[in-house]
Amino acid sequence: MAPTIDHPGELAAQDPIKLIGIRETPLSVDEVFRAVGDDAAGGMALFVGTVRNHDGGADVDALGYSAHPSAEDEMRRIAEKVVAEYPVRALAAVHRVGDLGIGDLAVVVGVSCPHRGEAFEACRKLIDDLKHEVPIWKHQKFSDGTEEWVGAC
Repeated sequence: MAPTIDHPGELAAQDPIKLIGIRETPLSVDEVFRAVGDDAAGGMALFVGTVRNHDGGADVDALGYSAHPSAEDEMRRIAEKVVAEYPVRALAAVHRVGDLGIGDLAVVVGVSCPHRGEAFEACRKLIDDLKHEVPIWKHQKFSDGTEEWVGAC
């Protein structure tokens, strides 16, 4: 006999992907936090990626992100994989493109699940897969005048 679920909140939501986007405007942690809010979720995990002032031992002055036209579709595909693997109640992911300064938000993702462990794991899977699979490229500008392109986030 199959185990029974005492409460439907223990399951994934019917349509848990609440927000997916590539943005040319500043990102909002509050927007992602609100998007993943769910009364049946016991855990919410957010990841916020920011522009740091160094990379590989070199000082970074600024950077820009460029996205392939398919990037948002790829983000959705990855979100669907995470939803299929974890009991996600709500999921959101937004990535910035264009020129960013030190400290600017580059990516914000969030996941809510019935329990904290699932939320942490699902959020980690979401950001790691986005970073490795979505066609977004980073153009770093270093203090010494050199530049570097870094592929897929």
